[in-house]
Amino acid sequence: MNSLELVTRLRTFLPPEAVLHEKEDLRPYECDGLSAYRQTPMIVALPQTEDEVAQILRICHASKIPVVARGAGTGLSGGALPHAEGVLLSLAKLKRILELDPVARTARVQPGVRNLAISEAAANYGLYYAPDPSSQIACSIGGNVAENSGGVHCLKYGLTVHNILELRVLTIEGELLEIGGGGLDAAGYDLLALMTGSEGMLGIVTEVTVKLTPRPEKAQVVLAAFDDIRKAGDAVANVIAAGIIPAGMEMMDKITTRAVEEYIHAGYNLEAAAILLCESDGATEEVTEEIQRVNEIMKQSGAIEIRTSRDEAERLRFWAGRKAAFPAAGRVSPDYYCMDGTIPRKNLAKVLSGIEALSAEYGLRCMNVFHAGDGNLHPLILYDANRPGELELTEEFGAKILQMCIQAGGTITGEHGVGIEKINQMCSQFKTGELEMFHAVKAAFDPDGLLNPGKAVPTLRRCAEHGAMHVHRGEEKFPELPRF
Repeated sequence: MNSLELVTRLRTFLPPEAVLHEKEDLRPYECDGLSAYRQTPMIVALPQTEDEVAQILRICHASKIPVVARGAGTGLSGGALPHAEGVLLSLAKLKRILELDPVARTARVQPGVRNLAISEAAANYGLYYAPDPSSQIACSIGGNVAENSGGVHCLKYGLTVHNILELRVLTIEGELLEIGGGGLDAAGYDLLALMTGSEGMLGIVTEVTVKLTPRPEKAQVVLAAFDDIRKAGDAVANVIAAGIIPAGMEMMDKITTRAVEEYIHAGYNLEAAAILLCESDGATEEVTEEIQRVNEIMKQSGAIEIRTSRDEAERLRFWAGRKAAFPAAGRVSPDYYCMDGTIPRKNLAKVLSGIEALSAEYGLRCMNVFHAGDGNLHPLILYDANRPGELELTEEFGAKILQMCIQAGGTITGEHGVGIEKINQMCSQFKTGELEMFHAVKAAFDPDGLLNPGKAVPTLRRCAEHGAMHVHRGEEKFPELPRF
């Protein structure tokens, strides 16, 4: 079936404006938040109902046409990069909150609902949806499920997988699966966890039942500034070692705080080597006691300045700076490349020192902002795509950061997913047998490999080529990676 035949077929049940095929109409969909990689899709389909999604999938399956699902397009790993000979399936129009149950503390929503919209709808009941990615004002819950997104409060409240109960999923054949349930547990394999973070490779999510969390009685943030990033890293470990699980604990280095302060005016110390945000929430008495303990730990860890939010406005201002790190990077550099590795907290200072060494070697600035509590790093490599070869240098820089994360006992992703960005690093992290098992799971759901092909799980041939590439590069000068 050629593209015009497919357009005609899709328009038998979709309105003409919901099937895009002219080049100028396709351009807005050629990339997600990782704009360094672009591909124009053959067709974009914009269904409004679950039944329309199912019909699209059945048609594509019958004609062996690839399908790439897309939510709000805020992803940062190229997970929604279109296929040149496939359908880009936009779920943006499935954006209704179908049910909100304040007694059961759940909400049943379609995949195009914005993350923040769930909390806005639940606010009148004193409830909210806990996972809060920095892009929560725009990102969709379907995309959050696809990438198992976290956010600044995931240390205490968990990732997406810990905050959902049930999914409605369509297979590539258009068959409906109901995964999970309203109970705390269900018989059989944990398919809910399998589907969460599967990056649109196993099925298309058409409905999500999320857990809602009661708004805490009180929340306060301690902002601590340090003259040495190692001291800040030690402070993180000391807080956790004291038995405190903060609602959120985030760190930014000097280059980041300066960029953010010019943009948001959050009141950060611009001379500090690093600042640490540590939030406590819960009952008033509990928060008061915990904040006092955190202040003492920060002081003992060598903080040169400690401030505690005096009211809700100041607390939100402290967090606004952290959440504005990505757009702030866009103000100080023509382009930036956001990495997403996770390491054990004990190796934080060593990895940051390694990133600093790589920054000097490549001559590229790097802003470091991360979820310090769970070791999820987000280095932002600043570059200019208009300079020949600079994107390629940036990619090499980023790949070596991820290699350090693996060497430190961590992983190549925390919440952004693998997509196309980190697919070669999957070869470094996983052995042949593990990759074969991943492919077997994929084949069980999508035997023809039509859903989001070429993403997340590399072929063994690709890994062999990647390995050969590393042998070839072994003659080149690699940076001295820290020893762990």
